[in-house]
Amino acid sequence: MLFNDFQPLAAIATTPVAAQKLQSMCQTAGATLWVPESLNHLKLKQIKFYSGSLKDHIASLWFQNRALVFCLATGAVVRLIAPLLEDKSRDPAIVVVEQGGRFVISLCSSHQRGANQLAQLVAHQLGAVPILTGAAADLGIPGIDVLGIPFGWLRGEGNWTGVSAAAARGESIEVIQEAGSILWQSHLKEGHPFEFGASGDSKARIWISSQVKSPQASLEIEKGKGEGEGVKVFKNKNSIQNPLLIPEVQWHPRVLWVGIGCERGTSKELLVTAIEQTCQRYQLATAAIAAIATIDLKADEVGLVELCAEHNWPLRTFPAEVLGGVSVPNPSRIVKKEVGTPSVAEAAALLAASSQTLLVSKQIFRSQSLNLDIAKLEGDNNIHNYQGAVTVAIAQSELEYTGRNGQLFLVGTGPGQLDQMTPAAQTAVTKADAVIGYSLYIDLITALRRPGQIIEALPITKERQRAQRAIELAEWGLSVAVISSGDCGIYGMAGLVFEELRNQGWDGKKPEIQLFPGISALQAAASRVGAPLMHDFCAISLSDLLTPWKVIEKRLEAAAQADFVTALYNPQSRKRTQQIAIAQDIFLKYRHPHTPVAIVRSAYREDEQVTLTTLDKFLDLPIDMLSTVLIGNQSTDIYSNWMITPRGYLG
Repeated sequence: MLFNDFQPLAAIATTPVAAQKLQSMCQTAGATLWVPESLNHLKLKQIKFYSGSLKDHIASLWFQNRALVFCLATGAVVRLIAPLLEDKSRDPAIVVVEQGGRFVISLCSSHQRGANQLAQLVAHQLGAVPILTGAAADLGIPGIDVLGIPFGWLRGEGNWTGVSAAAARGESIEVIQEAGSILWQSHLKEGHPFEFGASGDSKARIWISSQVKSPQASLEIEKGKGEGEGVKVFKNKNSIQNPLLIPEVQWHPRVLWVGIGCERGTSKELLVTAIEQTCQRYQLATAAIAAIATIDLKADEVGLVELCAEHNWPLRTFPAEVLGGVSVPNPSRIVKKEVGTPSVAEAAALLAASSQTLLVSKQIFRSQSLNLDIAKLEGDNNIHNYQGAVTVAIAQSELEYTGRNGQLFLVGTGPGQLDQMTPAAQTAVTKADAVIGYSLYIDLITALRRPGQIIEALPITKERQRAQRAIELAEWGLSVAVISSGDCGIYGMAGLVFEELRNQGWDGKKPEIQLFPGISALQAAASRVGAPLMHDFCAISLSDLLTPWKVIEKRLEAAAQADFVTALYNPQSRKRTQQIAIAQDIFLKYRHPHTPVAIVRSAYREDEQVTLTTLDKFLDLPIDMLSTVLIGNQSTDIYSNWMITPRGYLG
């Protein structure tokens, strides 16, 4: 799941050492490992052998893979791929693992094809340091050309190199956002170059809109700044330039819901023409179209089905009785008589967009009407394909359609130090579009975060709200990492997330879920004091926020009487001070007063505190919510300042 965006993925090694370095990563990432036939004695999984020259083999892999990972000298990789490079938006992402395995370098296609992100993911798998290339990485901001990718935005026209260069120079970039989520704006690194709204000294501009912005739009903005009139505006290849030569780019959030009504048998060609001409007339970007909406009677309309398949547009349908309940500006008695509702296109557009206002009221197109540009079809031998009749209406939604399947990563971060996290857990945090958790836990994994990520920290008592927010973002289409300290499935967020999904009628498939376990608090605490968990043990939380105290007390009694080694979680807070004393009294009924007890606070963190004491005295020591208390069983002993529980009672 973590490497799905880079499939198919190929890795290349030319020596046994390099092959061994890449093999574990290939298994995790689902990559194919290629080595020369001379290494056919290697017994590694997911390995394939190539014959002939490596240069020829790379050429054969180039168009078949989304990304290539080399464990080879960087200079050699440059020479191998140089003749194949064409366009950074189409070339595969190229990542190089330094032959010593210490560094992973993003070499080519760092933004649009994701080499920077892939380098980070591979580095986490190998325990290496990622080397990211590109000015955006240095500035700690998302790349201009990938800014809208997490939200499903599509790139429009513009001078992408010019705007990216302005960002690299640290120059002011004006952002005019008329559509789509502004969530990305709230999570930018301090000192970012973006200025939101018109400014007088910007050196570049980003439009985020459902409309196509012409150079004239820039001219109007510049005139408004007192730059004068009579200056020529021109447009060159792949760029939009205003009078002051400020480079511009356009992002189009997918917020337009196109309602369609049509006669049975209407051709795909007429549908395409109708939509294109409507968008042109109202200066709307076809790239901003989210989906097509219509009546359920048209769910099998061949032209509509072909249209949606060709443009990767979902087709959303509504029953006539639902459409009939929508107030529209242009109802039709004829339409109601035919299909049972006075409006199809307008009503469907409004319903799909969850809007009450149409951006474009219904437009009618017939193959022989003036609304169809017949001149465009002159000389077209397939003019007979433009048959039928189409009604088009467009509404704009507040929230864009991402076109992505959301994912939930339930991540256990372990005690807190990064080297105590599993490589998979680290990879999940870096991969996620959004990271949600308690602020302390998020701060502990700062080094794993990447530019452009949405970071949301909620207070320690807002666990259920965290789960709900994570699900909301995942259902929208984002990949979301939900952070828990220790293990996510032991007093962590995993249970709450599953509960909320069940309450919402989750189908078990979307959003997708993957759990990444971590070292639990009881394991971390035990490792700092010896081997106290070598016999049967249990964990009990003393927090009564989610569990009635009578139930907790009953469990304490049972654990003490059954002689379990017991880990106490959430032992004491500023307001909750009596529960730990009651727990001590219960255990003293069944255990010797000198039973060893360990108090471990903030295991593996900078302010770690470890204390060994006894059951009768442990309340004399400071205990808080960052502490884990380990109470030994009748056989537990202290030897040379190590707490040891024998594996059995024999002898």
